[in-house]
Amino acid sequence: MNEILQELLNRKSIRNFTGESVKDEDLKLIFEAAQRAPTSVNGQQVSIVYTKDKEKLKQISELCAGQEHIKNCEVFVMFVIDYNRTAYTLEKINQKQMIQESAEGIIVGSVDAGIMLSTLQTAARSLGYGTTAIGAVRLSVEKFIEILDLPKNTYPLVGSTIGVPTKEALQAPLKPRIPFDSFVFEDKYDDKKAKDGVEAYETILSDFRKANGMNYKTSYKEEMARFYTKSYTRDIKKTFEHQGFIFKDSN
Repeated sequence: MNEILQELLNRKSIRNFTGESVKDEDLKLIFEAAQRAPTSVNGQQVSIVYTKDKEKLKQISELCAGQEHIKNCEVFVMFVIDYNRTAYTLEKINQKQMIQESAEGIIVGSVDAGIMLSTLQTAARSLGYGTTAIGAVRLSVEKFIEILDLPKNTYPLVGSTIGVPTKEALQAPLKPRIPFDSFVFEDKYDDKKAKDGVEAYETILSDFRKANGMNYKTSYKEEMARFYTKSYTRDIKKTFEHQGFIFKDSN
């Protein structure tokens, strides 16, 4: 098996770091790899804002529901939907940008940011670093807009930690996924397999947690109920609109 596939098949979120620094040359390589991620129409409508400042990491941790591993990482990266740059591009040829005022524009920016996040995390792991995606940045969007000095037509969508993983974190078992045949379908979606997979996964995940001393965790169904019976972030529509985004169909 080649190294890229091996890294992808063994990917895990890392939340325990040694405190060692991320080398500047490695960080530059990681960002260069992220910049090569594909974007819709080559618009390159995603930017990265990062920090290594320990006081800022502590503040970001507090804004993200007190996640300790953010405070303890070495680098925090914010992926920003960025139609500010493309707006300027159009202004220079006397055109007015409208893409941010559409559902398509928000989806395009979000998809591209997600692709870039995955690319960055794979690049980081290939150099021996660990990462975790941080969706909790959307709990405090207004504060992040202020902290990062984000202009209109930009939006802080998702973050990632980077750090040197502890040996224990690297040796932790991989969390099982839902059964493969309830995830991959040929030709058409199979509703029965999808639902049967949920029932099977209840047992799979329960057995995994018991085997690894994680009995304090809730079941998959209970965990989904904790997040998906309500919107667990707030003011998303409000903060998008404040930044100049509107989720609507084009006329």
